[in-house]
Order: sequence, then C-alpha cells, then structure tokens
Amino acid sequence: MLLSNAVSALSWLTWPESPLMAPLMAAVPETEAGPMVLASVLLSLVVIYIASKLGGELSRLLDLPPVLGELVAGVVVGASALHLIVFPESGAVATDSQLMGLLQWLGGLTPEAVAEVFRSQSEVVSVLAELGVIILLFEIGLESDLRELQKVGSQAAIVAVVGVAAPFAMGTAGLMLLFHVAAIPAIFAGAALTATSIGITSKVLSEIGQLKSAEGQIIVGAAVIDDVLGIIVLAVVASLAKTGEIDVMNVVYLIISATGFLLGAIFLGKFFNSSFVAIADKLQTRGNLVIPAITFAFLMAFFANVIHLEAILGAFAAGLVLDETDKRKELDRQIMPIADILVPIFFVTVGAKADLGVLNPAVPANREGLVIAVFLLAVAIIGKVITGWTTFGQPLNKLAIGIGMIPRGEVGLVFAGIGSASGVLSKPLEAAIIIMVIATTFLAPPFLRIAFKGSEAEAALPEPADIAP
Repeated sequence: MLLSNAVSALSWLTWPESPLMAPLMAAVPETEAGPMVLASVLLSLVVIYIASKLGGELSRLLDLPPVLGELVAGVVVGASALHLIVFPESGAVATDSQLMGLLQWLGGLTPEAVAEVFRSQSEVVSVLAELGVIILLFEIGLESDLRELQKVGSQAAIVAVVGVAAPFAMGTAGLMLLFHVAAIPAIFAGAALTATSIGITSKVLSEIGQLKSAEGQIIVGAAVIDDVLGIIVLAVVASLAKTGEIDVMNVVYLIISATGFLLGAIFLGKFFNSSFVAIADKLQTRGNLVIPAITFAFLMAFFANVIHLEAILGAFAAGLVLDETDKRKELDRQIMPIADILVPIFFVTVGAKADLGVLNPAVPANREGLVIAVFLLAVAIIGKVITGWTTFGQPLNKLAIGIGMIPRGEVGLVFAGIGSASGVLSKPLEAAIIIMVIATTFLAPPFLRIAFKGSEAEAALPEPADIAP
C-alpha cells in the first residue's frame, strides 16, 4: 500500500522533469528542492529516534515492554500532542506540523513549497516505516521455528478463524441492534474488529522471551492467518462500500492466492536453502550473508504485494524459509542492527498517527462516538480473548493467547482509513473505530506481559538486552 507511494516520492526527489516536481519547482529554486525534502526527512528521523529511545528506556524502567514506550512516544510527538510527526492520511496539513514551520522559517519557503515538502517527507517516512515492519516480520520469521509452527498449525487456524468471526459477528449485530447503524457501515465497523497487528504482538513476545513458546507460536501463526483473513474481509467490505454488492471472484482469488503463496513459499524454501548457503559461501565481500537474505526478503515481500497480499506476509515467509538454513544464527545476529534502525520508525509512526483528540468528551461530536467506542472496545477484547479457550491438547496459557490477539495497530487504522475515504462511516462511528484501535494497541503489550508473568519459559530465557550481539 505505502510502497506504491515510494515511487512517486523517489521520482520527485530524483527527476526534476517529473510533473510531480512542477508545483514545488515553481516556488523553490531547483538547487533547494531536494535538500529541503532531505532536510525534513532527516529532522523527522532525529525526532523519531530520540522519542523511541526515551520511550523505550522509560518503559524498561517501569518493567513494561519497550515497544509500548515507543508507541506512547509516537503519541507524544504526533497528532495528539507536539505535532512534530504528522501525516496527511490522518487529515493533517503542512501548517499542522511544527517541523514544517521550522523548515519554512529556516529555508524561507513559500506556503505552496512547504505543502509539497510536507507531502514528500510524509511519504518517505511512511515508506521507511513500511520497510521497518517488513524487516520486523522477516526477523520474527527467522526467530520462529517452522517445525513448531507446523505442530500448532491447526490450533493457530482455529484461533484465527474464531478471532475473525466472533468480533465481526458481535460487532456488526450489536451496532445494528443497539445503535441502529445501517447495514453497510455496521459491516465495515465489524470488519475493523477482525484485525490483529502481528508486528506489535510479535515484538512484545520477542522482548519477554516467549516467541518460541507454544503460546507464542500459536499467537504468531494465528496472527499470520488472521492477516490473510483480514485482507479477504477488507476486500469484501471495500467492494460492498463501493458498489453495494460483493465481488465473489475477487474474494475467491484472494483466498487462493493467499493460501498458495504461503504454502508455496514454505515448500519451495526447502529447495532454496542449499542454494542460499552456497551463494553466501561464494561471496567474499562485506554483506555476503545479510545482503542476499535481505534481497530474498524484499523479493518475497514484492511478490506478496503484487498479488494483492500484505508485503509483511512475504517477509515473514522469507524468514521462515531461511530459519531452516545452517546460517540462521549468524544471519539473525546480522539482521539485528538493521532492525534497530528501521523498526522504531514503524512503532513511533503508528503512535503518531493516533489522534487522541477523539477521546475528548468536551467536544459534542465526540460523545456519540465515545459511547459506541466503549461497545466496540468491549467486543474487540472479548472477541479475541475467547480465542484462547479454543485451543486444545497440551496445557497452555489460554489467557495469554487471547490477549496476544487483541492489538489492532496499523491494520485497524487501514480499515478506518478506507471506511472514511469511501464515505461509508459517519464521524461518530469513525471516531469509535479509531478509539478502539488506539485502546487495543496500547492495552495489549502490558497485559500480555502480565499474562505471561511467572511462567517457566520466561524465567528460563534471557532478556534480549542480555544477549550478546
């Protein structure tokens, strides 16, 4: 989704002849256009990195997952507080950004030029955030054990299906019966409840040493399946919003392509592993291992994106494939610095896009949305927590599995954004969905840690900070 915007952003930076460049070139000399965009991106990254480290360190001191601190730091520097990092897709304009005001003052830019710089800067930062979550899911794939995932595959599938069906049914029916919302908006809101943010949950699991536990593998496997189901649900409701009817062929295509992609990637990976190791052994220059691995991850993400799946699914599949190689541990070590650079951008921008202004009851327009939001939040939590009790077999921490499925994160915001753009959602209902997404995103990390507190697996595994790079 955001990667498609990268083309326009990079072409704007690279080709002065581009039509996209024309408005800014009219206001700013050619020699100043590129540097001002670059300056805005660099300044944004400075803010993001400082915020992520301060937030992460503070969370660590409070014995909370560092990712929660990064999310909160994003809220502080984003649309809810300091307005340093804001994005057009959240409804912001250049004058809402404090950084743009600073750049306008330093560079003497016209309002039109500032607007163009703001748009391009937002696209570049968004693409970097998208690359961050791709690297994160590739790293999670490397840390996951394909054999263990296969062992819990049936349980993960049940958890995912229930985690999609239960909140969708409860949310849609509740909105129609209790709040008299029309069918299509209610279906759209119900669909937003089905999402699960695999990026946020998997990061927390990794931080608390639970990623390779049976519960962690069920959560990750279910989140991956949930992401595929979420794409299909999104396609259904998006077509319903546009035409009032469902494109059955598109739904069938998505089901077949998603299933075929994941199974095909894992199957072909068994033959690819030996070739990958041979290539890495023959290369003699720096990056002989990490560059082919990143190339493979990006290629898989590209193929996933081309067939209308999420790029993160391709990256996760690439990680699962390379997890089977003899060089997995060395590759894992080399990927960490890249993840340390890109992943914080993703989490800070997720927090920055969350506008907590919709929680202000003093604004009359927010009150109806707050009431609906309480209902949606209850459904969002209950609909996912109950999935833990659908597991069977060995003794499992069922509460932890259910809580791990709660965060909606960036996936939920995508639903809200598409619903808003289509004009299907009323302002109160849109605000309610955003509140639900924000609340589930911030509640899940600390409660997931509490649910795992005292477990033998956590005590036996070292914290990530204690692992030598």
